Order: sequence, then C-alpha cells, then structure tokens
Amino acid sequence: MASIENGFQQLNEKSLVDYIKSTPSLSSVLGDSDNLDIKEVGDGNLNFVYIVTSSSSSLVIKQALPYIRCIGESWPMTKERAYFEATTLKEHGRLCPEHVPEVYHFDHPMSLIGMRYLAPPHIILRKGLIAGVEYPLLAEHMAEYISKTLFYTSLLYTTTTEHKRAVAEFCGNVELCRLTEQVVFSDPYKVSQYNRWTSPQLDHDAEAVREDNDLKLEIAQLKSMFCERAQALIHGDLHTGSVMVTQDSTQVIDPEFSFYGPMGFDIGAYLGNLILAYFAQDGHATEGNDRKAYKKWILKTIEETWNFFYKKFIALWDENKDGSGEAYLLQIYNNPDVWQQVQTKYMRDLFHDSLGFGAAKMIRRIVGVAHVEDFESIVDAGKRADCERKALNLAKMLLKQRRKFVSIDEVISAILQADP
Repeated sequence: MASIENGFQQLNEKSLVDYIKSTPSLSSVLGDSDNLDIKEVGDGNLNFVYIVTSSSSSLVIKQALPYIRCIGESWPMTKERAYFEATTLKEHGRLCPEHVPEVYHFDHPMSLIGMRYLAPPHIILRKGLIAGVEYPLLAEHMAEYISKTLFYTSLLYTTTTEHKRAVAEFCGNVELCRLTEQVVFSDPYKVSQYNRWTSPQLDHDAEAVREDNDLKLEIAQLKSMFCERAQALIHGDLHTGSVMVTQDSTQVIDPEFSFYGPMGFDIGAYLGNLILAYFAQDGHATEGNDRKAYKKWILKTIEETWNFFYKKFIALWDENKDGSGEAYLLQIYNNPDVWQQVQTKYMRDLFHDSLGFGAAKMIRRIVGVAHVEDFESIVDAGKRADCERKALNLAKMLLKQRRKFVSIDEVISAILQADP
C-alpha cells in the first residue's frame, strides 16, 4: 500500500479492494468489506468510475486519470480536476443537499472521490430521455438546484472579499476551462482534427458553420464572457448526462469542470441538451410510438425549468436583499420601482446569456468533438442527420438572434417552427 499512500496509482478492481479496506471513511460506509463486488461503469469521456457493493451497502469511487480517457495518453489532462469536482460537490451539496449526492471521502494525491451510490432505479437522465420516460418533478428539481447553487455563490449573496477568494481558488481549474474554450468556442468554427459530424449528410452544414461570419462574431462574445466573467460557482458541464433521475429524485453529478464563470453557461447547457433531446425524438419513433406526446412533454419541461428557475432565483434575491451581498446595496436600490427594474434587467440579460451558451453547446455536439447519445443511438444515418440539421439550424438562429427573445414561450415557438 505504500505506493498508494505516497502518490498517485491508477487503481483497478483488485487494488481498489485493498485501498477501501485501509480507508476508514469508505470501509465504514460499506460495513463488511471482505466480500466486495466491484464493477467499472465509467462511460464518460474522462474518468474511471467503480460501483462498490458489500452485503449491506454500496458507494461509488471515481478516479481521475492524467489524460482524457476517451482519447488516450496523447491528450494529457490534469488530475487536479478531481479536487475541484470534490470541492464543488461538497459546496453545492451544502447549498442544495436534496439534489447533490454526499461525498464520503476525497484523496487528493490519488485524485479519488468516494461518494453516495445512486442506486437503481436511478438512471442517467439522457438515457431516460432516449427511452421516452417522463419525469414529473424534473423541472422543479433542476430549477431548485440551479437557482440555489448560482445565487448563493454570486455577489447577490456574498461579499466581494469572499467572492474573490473563491474565484482565486477555482482559477486553478484552468485546464478544464481551456478544454471547454477549445471544444465549445473554437473547434466547431475552424478545421480541427477532433471535429466530426454525420458525413456526408452534414458536410455542407459543418462547412457553413465554419464560414458564417455573423456566427463567429457572436461566439467570440460568448467565449470572452466564459473566460472573463466570474459570476458564480458553476457546474461547468451541466448536460443531461450529468443528472441522475427517478420519478421522484433528481441528483446532479460530475462537476469536474466547475469554476467561477457566467451563470448562463449552466442554464444554457442544460436547456440546450433538452432541446437536443427534443430534436432526437423523431429518430427514436416507432410504429407503436410516434413520440409526439413525449416531444410536447420535453417542451413543457424546458418552459417550466426556466419559469421555476426565474421564480426561485428572484425569491432568493428578495429574501436576501438586505444581506451581505455587495452587487446591489439596499441603500441604493431600496425604491421598489428601481429594485424591480434591476431584477428585470438582470434576468433578461441572464436569459440571453443562457440562450447563447445553450446554442453554442448544441452546435459543438453536432459538428464538434464528443457527440450526444440522443443522436448517436439513431442507427439510420439519414434520419440522424435530419434530426441533427434541425437542431443545428435552430442553434445557429438562437446564437445570432438571442437578444430578440423576451420569454421562454418565444423559444418554444422557435423550436416548433424549426420542426415543421
């Protein structure tokens, strides 16, 4: 065990047993650690993930590697991302314990996190959306998570002293921020070895993205905001693969891309992935199920998520307006009309940011690196390309015209227009 204690060692099913037995914070959760069942389930792009089960309990172990798993050692990646993931899970878990799994253990040298296992019937939301399952509490739960984690880590709630200290700490997650800068804001708009798309069907569409100067002007603004605006502690990768669900539980996982960035990046990433799921539905339709009713449910979920978020965020702001937050001092904004104007403008700007970032995330999932299973699981390439093209065209329009939208209802109408 000495090599483990003194530094990093990539674990496997066998060495993980010894590690757990020598780590009280893990062995105490499992109880009987003599007969452990260990299964590697990491289907993501970056890490190894193990489900560890004893006769009485279970937990998850996640270990970061010094490279991107889905590409290999040719693309090195800092193991420090595990520190930021663990730190954010704890902080977001403190702010919204209902929707973030508990962290039992973090080993910095080993880049290893031990946390609560979200047992079946929990499944990854993306897989539930592909299967056509409705989740009646999803919109309210996600709005609760997003509103609390964003509000309580912003200057609407904290002092500038606290805020800058936290920003400085999370500046250390620069490698994962740079990865996002590359794959979301740069690669899709130029020739890149990592880009791919459904070819030859979308060859022209991918080229059109690279040659669209108006699109490039808008993506430049969003990239600047992503790099420069330390608004709140964001998850940084809040797509439908980072949420686990049942009919009455919603849990947000995998915040390894977390940093202090623009709030709209989290909101947009999540809503953008729901829009991708909407456009993928025609590719999953069968004779017995045309998915039309399910598409309506997705649109309702998009609408309710934003509306619930708006209401909850404003309520948190009103409750804490005379607190320690330094962005809008009550002595200055205590006139009810001015207060309402401030909030209305803040939320309108946040809405436009969210639409822009959501559109950018949609574009990279269609003509960039790391696509979504919603589309990839559509076997017929022609049908897949048709679904992807509709989503891509909507995303390009949203990115360029986001400031014209004043309500989520208008966005829903635009989605329906893009899907005649």
